[in-house]
Amino acid sequence: MRFMLIVYLDEEAETSKSDAERDEMFRRCFVHSAEWKRQGVMEAGEPLHPTSTSTTVRVRGGKTILTDGPFAETKEQLGGYYIVDCANEQDAVRLAAEAAEIHRNPFGAIEVRPILEFSAP
Repeated sequence: MRFMLIVYLDEEAETSKSDAERDEMFRRCFVHSAEWKRQGVMEAGEPLHPTSTSTTVRVRGGKTILTDGPFAETKEQLGGYYIVDCANEQDAVRLAAEAAEIHRNPFGAIEVRPILEFSAP
Protein backbone atom coordinates (compact mmCIF):
# COMPACT_ATOMS: atom_id res chain seq x y z
CA MET A 1 0.00 0.00 0.00
CA ARG A 2 1.41 3.37 -1.00
CA PHE A 3 1.38 6.41 1.27
CA MET A 4 2.48 10.01 1.00
CA LEU A 5 4.29 11.29 4.06
CA ILE A 6 3.68 15.04 3.86
CA VAL A 7 6.23 17.12 5.74
CA TYR A 8 4.96 20.32 7.34
CA LEU A 9 7.32 22.78 8.94
CA ASP A 10 7.54 26.30 10.30
CA GLU A 11 9.41 28.24 7.62
CA GLU A 12 10.39 30.97 10.09
CA ALA A 13 12.02 28.38 12.36
CA GLU A 14 13.76 26.83 9.35
CA THR A 15 15.18 30.15 8.13
CA SER A 16 16.53 30.91 11.60
CA LYS A 17 18.78 27.83 11.43
CA SER A 18 22.45 28.32 10.62
CA ASP A 19 23.86 26.96 7.36
CA ALA A 20 25.62 24.25 9.37
CA GLU A 21 22.34 23.21 11.07
CA ARG A 22 20.52 23.12 7.72
CA ASP A 23 23.35 21.16 6.07
CA GLU A 24 23.32 18.64 8.93
CA MET A 25 19.53 18.17 8.64
CA PHE A 26 19.80 17.57 4.88
CA ARG A 27 22.68 15.14 5.44
CA ARG A 28 20.52 13.15 7.88
CA CYS A 29 17.65 13.19 5.36
CA PHE A 30 19.87 11.92 2.52
CA VAL A 31 21.31 9.13 4.66
CA HIS A 32 17.86 8.13 5.88
CA SER A 33 16.35 8.28 2.38
CA ALA A 34 19.14 6.07 1.07
CA GLU A 35 18.36 3.53 3.80
CA TRP A 36 14.62 3.56 2.98
CA LYS A 37 15.47 3.05 -0.71
CA ARG A 38 17.79 0.17 0.23
CA GLN A 39 14.91 -1.38 2.21
CA GLY A 40 12.64 -0.95 -0.82
CA VAL A 41 10.03 1.21 0.94
CA MET A 42 10.80 4.65 -0.52
CA GLU A 43 9.72 5.46 -4.07
CA ALA A 44 10.32 9.23 -4.08
CA GLY A 45 10.84 12.23 -1.88
CA GLU A 46 11.89 15.83 -2.30
CA PRO A 47 12.16 19.02 -0.27
CA LEU A 48 10.29 22.05 -1.57
CA HIS A 49 11.31 25.68 -1.96
CA PRO A 50 9.68 28.10 0.53
CA THR A 51 6.05 29.13 0.07
CA SER A 52 7.24 32.59 -0.98
CA THR A 53 8.21 31.01 -4.33
CA SER A 54 4.81 29.40 -4.93
CA THR A 55 1.83 30.44 -7.01
CA THR A 56 -1.73 29.27 -6.36
CA VAL A 57 -3.89 28.78 -9.48
CA ARG A 58 -7.69 28.91 -9.43
CA VAL A 59 -10.20 28.93 -12.26
CA ARG A 60 -13.42 30.81 -11.49
CA GLY A 61 -16.06 31.49 -14.09
CA GLY A 62 -13.67 30.41 -16.84
CA LYS A 63 -11.00 32.89 -15.71
CA THR A 64 -7.60 31.84 -14.40
CA ILE A 65 -6.68 33.62 -11.19
CA LEU A 66 -3.10 33.55 -9.91
CA THR A 67 -2.16 34.32 -6.32
CA ASP A 68 1.38 34.58 -4.99
CA GLY A 69 2.12 32.17 -2.20
CA PRO A 70 0.10 29.39 -0.61
CA PHE A 71 -3.67 29.10 -0.46
CA ALA A 72 -3.94 29.99 3.23
CA GLU A 73 -1.85 31.56 5.95
CA THR A 74 -0.86 28.88 8.44
CA LYS A 75 1.77 28.34 11.12
CA GLU A 76 3.03 25.24 9.29
CA GLN A 77 3.88 25.09 5.59
CA LEU A 78 4.30 22.17 3.22
CA GLY A 79 8.05 21.60 3.12
CA GLY A 80 8.45 18.31 1.29
CA TYR A 81 7.18 14.78 0.89
CA TYR A 82 8.06 11.11 0.73
CA ILE A 83 6.23 8.44 -1.29
CA VAL A 84 6.54 5.11 0.52
CA ASP A 85 5.22 1.61 -0.11
CA CYS A 86 4.31 -0.19 3.12
CA ALA A 87 2.40 -3.29 4.15
CA ASN A 88 -0.07 -1.20 6.14
CA GLU A 89 -0.77 2.17 7.75
CA GLN A 90 1.01 1.15 10.95
CA ASP A 91 4.26 0.72 9.00
CA ALA A 92 3.73 4.09 7.28
CA VAL A 93 3.21 5.75 10.68
CA ARG A 94 6.46 4.19 11.90
CA LEU A 95 8.29 5.65 8.88
CA ALA A 96 6.67 9.05 9.51
CA ALA A 97 7.94 8.95 13.10
CA GLU A 98 11.45 8.15 11.83
CA ALA A 99 11.22 11.07 9.38
CA ALA A 100 10.02 13.41 12.13
CA GLU A 101 13.04 12.44 14.23
CA ILE A 102 15.37 13.06 11.27
CA HIS A 103 13.91 16.52 10.60
CA ARG A 104 14.09 17.45 14.31
CA ASN A 105 11.53 20.18 13.82
CA PRO A 106 9.63 20.70 17.08
CA PHE A 107 7.09 22.91 15.30
CA GLY A 108 6.41 20.62 12.34
CA ALA A 109 4.34 17.55 11.60
CA ILE A 110 4.25 14.71 9.13
CA GLU A 111 0.86 13.74 7.72
CA VAL A 112 0.42 10.12 6.62
CA ARG A 113 -2.05 9.87 3.76
CA PRO A 114 -2.88 6.76 1.71
CA ILE A 115 -2.51 7.22 -2.03
CA LEU A 116 -5.72 6.44 -3.90
CA GLU A 117 -4.79 3.72 -6.37
CA PHE A 118 -6.93 3.34 -9.46
CA SER A 119 -6.43 2.43 -13.07
CA ALA A 120 -7.30 4.74 -15.93
CA PRO A 121 -10.53 3.92 -17.80
